Amino acid sequence: MDLFAPTWWWVAAGVLVVAELNTGTFYLLMLALGLLAGAIAAHLGLSPSLQVITAAVVGSGATALWHWTRFLHPRSLPAGENKDVNLDVGETVTVLSWENDGTARVSYRGTEWRARRQAGTIHTAGAHRIVAVEGNALILAAQEHPL
Repeated sequence: MDLFAPTWWWVAAGVLVVAELNTGTFYLLMLALGLLAGAIAAHLGLSPSLQVITAAVVGSGATALWHWTRFLHPRSLPAGENKDVNLDVGETVTVLSWENDGTARVSYRGTEWRARRQAGTIHTAGAHRIVAVEGNALILAAQEHPL
């Protein structure tokens, strides 16, 4: 059986799509777009070298564009630190005293919470801002006082 030239492009694109589904690498979909462009070039009757050039230009261009958009829009913060996910982040609590192990008990939302200080901050009593939630512990940073 003699296979038509665009068939090879379509099969290769399908293989990349299956590989992307198995790995979760979105870049493979961008390369599959290049192979689809090669298939279209073959359907249009372009020479094999122009088909390869078309596939390479579209695939690498799509990959570069995807990489560029990911660079412009970095990933969001982890859920424990993201105010959009965890509404406790940014709220204020009052620490009466710190224990020797670096923890404190604070009253927040009507109950007692275990709290730890954020790395690099000192143990001071007073107002603190919640910067993250890890499990059932609040991670606190000293509240900055505006001048």
